Amino acid sequence: SPRPRSPRAGPRSLAAALAPWARCPPAPTPWAAGGGRSSTAPTLLVLGDSISAEYGLKRDSGWVKLLDARLRKGGLRYEIVNASISGETTSGGLSRIDGLLARLHPAIVIVELGGNDGLRGLSLSATEQNLAAIIGRSGKAGAAVQLIGMQLPPNYGKAYTDRFAAIYAQAARRYKTALTPFFFSGFAERYDLF
Repeated sequence: SPRPRSPRAGPRSLAAALAPWARCPPAPTPWAAGGGRSSTAPTLLVLGDSISAEYGLKRDSGWVKLLDARLRKGGLRYEIVNASISGETTSGGLSRIDGLLARLHPAIVIVELGGNDGLRGLSLSATEQNLAAIIGRSGKAGAAVQLIGMQLPPNYGKAYTDRFAAIYAQAARRYKTALTPFFFSGFAERYDLF
């Protein structure tokens, strides 16, 4: 049977967005003994920067670990591989994606990149091209993609921040992929949550 279509872009939780893929054939086997995952569970690859790499956080307390716990609680079975690197840019992610796809054969790739490009004032067209290439290569390798957007602080100027935010929507629309428009939506100013 065919793979489920990519969920619509919108402010849904990642766990909800990933649910259709966890239930599609071939069905992975149940959890392995001892609380671990079965080696036949589909792989979910996270390709991100410091936000995903737990920079400045206690080990195993970041959002990737929280997503893993939520998926487990919901009975969704994935082998999560966090290939995130603090300080990573879209060009760095692009240079690594082919090797990761070849080695891991992920069913899903979550792309959380671009923030460092924007903060460094890098070319917006290059950032968009890099994201598009990562999405395209992941899709060609058979993986569904969840793109996670970022926004820049207002001191970068309205024109630049607006163009930067639009990159994610354009890349998602071009490749018809799922989009979380802004990673910190709803809690960006809640410092007690950081």
